[in-house]
Amino acid sequence: MRGRKVNYMDTTINKEERIELRVSAQDKMIFKRAQELSGDKSFSSFIVRILKKQAEEIVAEYDRVLASEKDRELFFNAVFGNGKPNENLVEAAKRYKAKSSELWK
Repeated sequence: MRGRKVNYMDTTINKEERIELRVSAQDKMIFKRAQELSGDKSFSSFIVRILKKQAEEIVAEYDRVLASEKDRELFFNAVFGNGKPNENLVEAAKRYKAKSSELWK
């Protein structure tokens, strides 16, 4: 079955997938009311817009958590890990010690 093309705000979207769901009459009533208040032309476009927005927020939050977990792991490994300083860091420490010892003479 081929999808149909729909034009939203000058953007052509080829719709090929379908989602079916069942909701209570009360849920559908509030969804329809929200659709009417939002100004969306169709119930489907309203549901897709709201669902997509919420899904994007969930994915963005998850990605932030993963990034912060990775940063936390890198930080703790750098501070508490058993890694040895590289040659650049050893040289920088020597230069710092030499300059700071001259200041205290």
